[in-house]
Amino acid sequence: MSVPRKQIRAVHTAETITVYQAYAPEIALPALAAGRFVAPFKRERMTWIKPSFLWMMYRCGWGSKPGQEHVLAIEIARSGFEWALQHACLSHYDATHHVSRRAWGEQLKTSPVRVQWDPERSLTLQPLSHRSLQVGLSGEAVDRYVDEWTVRITDVTPTARAVRALLRDGDETAAAAMLPPERPYPLAEHVAAVIGASTDGSCLGPGEKAPRGGRG
Repeated sequence: MSVPRKQIRAVHTAETITVYQAYAPEIALPALAAGRFVAPFKRERMTWIKPSFLWMMYRCGWGSKPGQEHVLAIEIARSGFEWALQHACLSHYDATHHVSRRAWGEQLKTSPVRVQWDPERSLTLQPLSHRSLQVGLSGEAVDRYVDEWTVRITDVTPTARAVRALLRDGDETAAAAMLPPERPYPLAEHVAAVIGASTDGSCLGPGEKAPRGGRG
């Protein structure tokens, strides 16, 4: 079955969605101990969260790149994730999505959230034809992420290393079995429209409810 070109796939429950980030020990270890991001994590910088485990593996080299040695799974409230998407602006101008380049530029200046769609990655980290969402948080969105949305932070570096070891041994079946069970994330149509998501199979199904938005 084909995958919609721009679809969010993630580990999620009725209340939370799991996203990934990779950091150096000096940021990752205090965050793990506190259960939230604390200094020296800098709120002043844009921070990018990724629902796709394999895209995170591509970005951090299975936790081998300098400054990205610890891969963290951050479970956040779906209401917060929905707030981020509703307040997002695409990181690049898209003539099919924006009224004008000027209008996009004005939105980019004021939005606390940026989103972009990059090629999803296969088990061997090769680019696929469909896309994976990256969400950049800044300003108010970072504060909400740290203070309100975060439910749990887990170090999944051992999983990353185990999958990579299995791939090196040529056992792709065992490696695939260790991947997090990501599935399509349901979006309300108006949220899908904001981020340019595909509507074929990505929107809310019968009986599904969108999470309530955060404060503000």
